[in-house]
Amino acid sequence: MARSGLAAAARVARWADAALGPGGDSATADGKATLSDATAERAARDLDLTPEQVRADWDTARLAGLIEVHGDTARPGWRLRAWNRDDSAVLRGWVALCDAWSLAYPEPEEYEAAAVAEVVTAMPQVLSFLQLSAGPVPVPQLLDLLQQRVTELRTERCEVDYVPQPEAAGSDAARPDAPRAHTSGSAGARSGTGTGLRPRVPLQRPRPAPAVPAEADAPLEPLLDWALRALASVGALTYGDGQATLTPLGSWAVWVKLEQICVAAQSPAGNIEQGAEDMLRGCAQLRPNAARAEYRAWLAARPVGSAVTELIEAARGEDALLRGLAFEALRVVGAPAEPEVRTVLDEPTLRPYALLWLAEHDGADPEDAHEVLTREEATWLWVDTAAAVADHGEAPLLVRHLESAVQPTVPALLTEVRAVGHPRTVQVLVALAAAHPDPALAKAVRRAAFQVHTGG
Repeated sequence: MARSGLAAAARVARWADAALGPGGDSATADGKATLSDATAERAARDLDLTPEQVRADWDTARLAGLIEVHGDTARPGWRLRAWNRDDSAVLRGWVALCDAWSLAYPEPEEYEAAAVAEVVTAMPQVLSFLQLSAGPVPVPQLLDLLQQRVTELRTERCEVDYVPQPEAAGSDAARPDAPRAHTSGSAGARSGTGTGLRPRVPLQRPRPAPAVPAEADAPLEPLLDWALRALASVGALTYGDGQATLTPLGSWAVWVKLEQICVAAQSPAGNIEQGAEDMLRGCAQLRPNAARAEYRAWLAARPVGSAVTELIEAARGEDALLRGLAFEALRVVGAPAEPEVRTVLDEPTLRPYALLWLAEHDGADPEDAHEVLTREEATWLWVDTAAAVADHGEAPLLVRHLESAVQPTVPALLTEVRAVGHPRTVQVLVALAAAHPDPALAKAVRRAAFQVHTGG
């Protein structure tokens, strides 16, 4: 179902890759890579479609991550590259489209953005009810649920405790006919089928009824109709004859969201709300299985794109341990991280890690993945890993780390370590000399550290 629903968008994405990619034409003369009239007409001729169909399929392809726009070029997203070999990539693309349902179908222009945002925020609870019903639900029942959820959202926004001020007793504020100040704000970003499942906020003391802005008085029936039509347009449900029913894909998407909530709630080490760097530090002392569980919980609580960006930024820091842990977390992400990982291949600090990640992602055995590294890259990675051990591990671990070097002898290792130019070379060699029980070998390592330090 996901393939058939995205087939037209995938076709336009492939056309854009060929026609608008590197070496091809720009989508517009100003290089914004949006479909101009001329580009849409050209695509329509090539694909035997109307320009309106091309534009609709182009928008769907971008929302589903099948095509990515960079400057004046359009290139295929990882989901399009994996289209023929990975069903999960197709499903992820459809879920991304489903998440963006409110962008895929224009909202009624006559309503204020705040009213539309309230309905978008409330719809996940409506979808959860549809999933639990496992069948058609009358629209009046959905409308009642939507009204309840919108009322909850407005109540939750009334955050300021009401404390009467003595000096206000005789002012206009005390008169019942005095105008009230608006207290509402935007209901938040239009994020489609986000979790939206939150407990009600208990009121600790009596509060006045929240002031409701003029646009909040707009009837919800038309907005519910728009939301159901929008969700039907992306294939999440069927809508007609006064009732709505989740499609199998829609039911699966809601189940995935609920599963993500459960995974996020099971964060074993409690790092789910931390940034990537602090989360990785919190995982440093965990066993591998426990760390992977923590990575999954952390990833489930945030959009995959921003999570990958955070992890790579953490890997760019000075702490070599975080660098290794960041790429372990990226292994949990899997295919969605591939484009970002490829972008760091030109960064010497991250290149060995990225090459190993890509090799394993392409199916190489982790035991053999190191074969993709050059001798220099392998040596650089050895020093970087030794720096992590020296900073966070115990002396015996650093001594055992010698066994993982690609060089057959310690003198050969020292020669290549001195030449590789890692910024932590001196500290690593000093720590290794202090930890090694063989006096002769320790002396040779100290001499090499001194020569690197003095530039000899």
